[in-house]
Amino acid sequence: MLELKNIAFEVDADKGQMEIIKDISLTLESGKFLVLTGPNGGGKSTLAKLIMGIEQPTSGQILFEGKDITNLSVTERAKLGIGYAFQQPPRFKGLTVRRLLSLAHGSELPFDECCAYLTNVGLCSKDYLNREVDSSLSGGELKRIEIASLMARDLKLAIYDEPEAGIDLWSFNMLVESFKTLSQKKNEGVILISHQERIMKLADEIIVIADGMVRNRGSRDDILKMITGEFDGKCEFRGGNN
Repeated sequence: MLELKNIAFEVDADKGQMEIIKDISLTLESGKFLVLTGPNGGGKSTLAKLIMGIEQPTSGQILFEGKDITNLSVTERAKLGIGYAFQQPPRFKGLTVRRLLSLAHGSELPFDECCAYLTNVGLCSKDYLNREVDSSLSGGELKRIEIASLMARDLKLAIYDEPEAGIDLWSFNMLVESFKTLSQKKNEGVILISHQERIMKLADEIIVIADGMVRNRGSRDDILKMITGEFDGKCEFRGGNN
């Protein structure tokens, strides 16, 4: 179980301190699929980074499976079984896709398993397994490879920050199917930031984040009914791509 207690996050600004996250408290039970959505700039990605340890909260407490992880590093949280897929994944010159998947898994992955992870994110394994994770890959290709590497890990909590951004419609459809499979795994919790209705329909629960606060929270049916069309021009809820 993940528990956030009165989490706040401030940054320095020209006119003093600026509140990005304002006193957010929430819980996520083990094995649940949670989608964070809401207007751009509302604090969704910042909240995800606080959970992963990329940023440290100004105040509040973060508990994971009963353990206080508020001051733990990214590496320490990763060892506890928390994983994070960035909006803009890093590149690794000299590291092949197959090697990256094996490193993520923790041991050498058989060829067919590597192929399956790549297929799940819409990539042809024969074209990518031996390619380096470097500047030769497009942003969309890199994002899909990172998502595949996260899927290869044995995680207790996986965090995906707008996984659909920058990918084509066909790959988006493959990702939806992959996340549908993830949503049925009861041993892995998922936090996914998205504006896409098809992804939100997979959630056990949806939380709307706006102005650094929890604006609304509830079942996918209740929240989707409320927000459909509400953020037109800010968030896209109906299409395949951002």
